[in-house]
Amino acid sequence: MGPKEVELILVKEQNGVQFTSTTLVTPTPTQTNPSGEEERETWGKKIDFLLSVIGFAVDLANVWRFPYLCYKNGGGAFLVPYLFFMVIAGMPLFYMELALGQYNREGAAGVWKICPIFKGRKMCEVILISLYVGFYYNVIISWAMFYLFSSFTGELPWVHCNNTWNSPNCSDWADNGSVSDIYKATPAQEYFERAVLHIQDSNGIDDLGRPRWQLTSCLAVVIVLLYFSLWKGVKTSGKVVWITATMPYVVLTVLLLRGVTLPGAIDGIKAYLSVDFLRLCDAKVWIEAATQICFSLGVGFGVLIAFSSYNKFSNNCYRDAIITSSINSLTSFFSGFVVFSFLGYMSQKHNVALDKVARDGAGLVFVIYPEAIATLPGSSIWAVIFFIMLLTLGIDSAVSIHTDTQLHPFGQPNNIPFLCQITVFHYSQIYSLGTVTIQGGMYVFTLLDHFAAGTSILFGVLIEAIGIAWFYGVDRFSDDIEEMIGHRPGRYWRLCWKFVSPCFLLFMVVVSFATFNPPNYGSYMFPAWANMLGWCLAMSSMTMVPLYAIYKLCTLPGKFCDVSL
Repeated sequence: MGPKEVELILVKEQNGVQFTSTTLVTPTPTQTNPSGEEERETWGKKIDFLLSVIGFAVDLANVWRFPYLCYKNGGGAFLVPYLFFMVIAGMPLFYMELALGQYNREGAAGVWKICPIFKGRKMCEVILISLYVGFYYNVIISWAMFYLFSSFTGELPWVHCNNTWNSPNCSDWADNGSVSDIYKATPAQEYFERAVLHIQDSNGIDDLGRPRWQLTSCLAVVIVLLYFSLWKGVKTSGKVVWITATMPYVVLTVLLLRGVTLPGAIDGIKAYLSVDFLRLCDAKVWIEAATQICFSLGVGFGVLIAFSSYNKFSNNCYRDAIITSSINSLTSFFSGFVVFSFLGYMSQKHNVALDKVARDGAGLVFVIYPEAIATLPGSSIWAVIFFIMLLTLGIDSAVSIHTDTQLHPFGQPNNIPFLCQITVFHYSQIYSLGTVTIQGGMYVFTLLDHFAAGTSILFGVLIEAIGIAWFYGVDRFSDDIEEMIGHRPGRYWRLCWKFVSPCFLLFMVVVSFATFNPPNYGSYMFPAWANMLGWCLAMSSMTMVPLYAIYKLCTLPGKFCDVSL
């Protein structure tokens, strides 16, 4: 049963007798609720929501970061701290955000009406962090788009050193007898750095060079794709994810079936799964497992809150949290088999140790993987398949980030002029920053990637956990969940929300500051002013929380509890 309105008519006769009559009115889809806002639309099907959440949580990091971390930190032993932090922090926080959005039926920008003193959190996560991440996340999709277009050739352009962009240092690993390891560069590496990025025409972040129309055009295509994925709200984004959320699994399966047949693949998989429990004595292993959990599940960006706010009120968000967070972790583990089957093949083909070819980040998906694919029969077809997978992984998460952005209180879903404004704004900002379109854009990308959503995300989730558990109250939050799904969360979940998860997040924020290392790209070290600019970006989102709290305490009448509850 949907919401109903009752029209009450009161008639007073001259003799003092009052008559009343009532009429039951079904509101139309365009009617407003008592608060004066339009009724919130819902997902067309439950599977649309699940695929959207999975598509957001399963992103490029599942392919290019988790497998390398697992290999570097003890192989199968890395799963011990990973699963431990998954249970005590990842799942509870994931569950908390889904329940928070579903009960309040508000995006991350409006949900903090339950605790006004923390409304600065919405400035932190919805506006600034989402904006900063959008600056450089679309860049990765643009690179994948460029590679996809370049793959429609009879011979892939990164297979040899006879191209105009190659330097004298270009050499295949199989013929490295006369070339020093210090200066050697493979054709795939030079294609990425010299043909795609043109980084050789820039001396650093203070010498960015000229715009490149090829990458600018790819970025424009990405923005158009994002726009048409969002222009009718969750009704269109819920259909887009049927392709973008499922395609990566199809492609990963196809690549795995091909990868395990390559020579050396089994050795790579054995290295991925090798167990070294002595590595668990290293504190860095536990820190990297905790960090990976925080970022792989996507908590803190406000996207989970936004997606769940479109659910029906009685939806079982507890079951959804368990299913989607588990699928995310299983996808990370599964992708490791795909990655290391090809890395093992590369190691045997070039007769080098596996650690010489194993890496994470952009180097894995834009250098190592293209080089491995180039050696296969029908390499162009495999390249097209691989970069389609990268596109779908990237677009899925980018759509989620933009979906959250459009919930900003100054705009409404389905507002086409507002969405145009958002997409054009993102495009103009990316262009002005030069993250992708100019020759030194890789330096800007590295700086943003290092500072934009690291410590600030951890801090934002910490504030969120404290606000829900200690100000709004775990008991009240549990009552809300019981009202939705019919039963209260168990004692385990309540203890995690109130004590375990906040302590875990506080520890991660402190460690993040204590173990900070300045960014670098290869041998290039960023100047002091660039690091200061990066810290300004990071602090700009974190300072919004205390500044807004101070503002509320100073301007609103009443007691502290009136502002905080």
